[in-house]
Amino acid sequence: MSLKNENYKVEVKNLTKYFDDLHVLDNISFNIKKGEFLCVVGPTGCGKTTFLNLLTRIYSPTKGDLYIDGEPADAKKHNLAFVFQEPSSMPWLTVEKNLRFGLEIKKLPKSEIDERVERIISLLGLESFRNRYPHQLSVSTAQRIIIGRAFAMNPDLLLMDEPYGQMDIKLRFYLEDEVIRLWKELGATVVFITHNIEEAVYLAERILILTNKPATIREEVIVDLPRPRDVTDPEFIKIRKHVTDQIKWW
Repeated sequence: MSLKNENYKVEVKNLTKYFDDLHVLDNISFNIKKGEFLCVVGPTGCGKTTFLNLLTRIYSPTKGDLYIDGEPADAKKHNLAFVFQEPSSMPWLTVEKNLRFGLEIKKLPKSEIDERVERIISLLGLESFRNRYPHQLSVSTAQRIIIGRAFAMNPDLLLMDEPYGQMDIKLRFYLEDEVIRLWKELGATVVFITHNIEEAVYLAERILILTNKPATIREEVIVDLPRPRDVTDPEFIKIRKHVTDQIKWW
């Protein structure tokens, strides 16, 4: 049993995962601070998504432990939200009803749902889209619904699995800025999986670099740069090159 550390949202201890004979994660240990924005990068197929699936208990560890707030990770008990790469809005619901959906499932009071949804609509600039359906929206606006729906749940822990993987650079930067704004405003802890190094340096307070599988932690990189970040800043470029080099040379 973990001794609760008030500073940590997530504690990962000796995490190991096999799928039959396939060894995916190997004895990984690290912590995530409350309110931290952590990005996880590594070679394609190294086990980044597997880690998130262990955290939500879609899978169970072969060995090791995962704790959230000092208790064994349990998606039914902890206040988690997940944003996937694939569009996942309800096509038969309007923007506003998509944002309300999870809150109504939780049977929150109508007044609280109204307040949360209006706040997210305002923060994301969705006022003129509230009565539209997902198929009537641009790709970036549709993805703002997914991000807004996740933040509307007031999650203690937000898990994001390459949510901008299929978007062009302009849309990525726009939505990355939206996530940073919501994260600062609402104070969630964010774990963001990406294969895009520039995205990781732009978003993260700390980057966790995984090796090829069976994945271990190659390095943790602190990104102590002012926001909004400038991708042409020599310090930004230096960190991006370092992380890239760490992934490139296996």
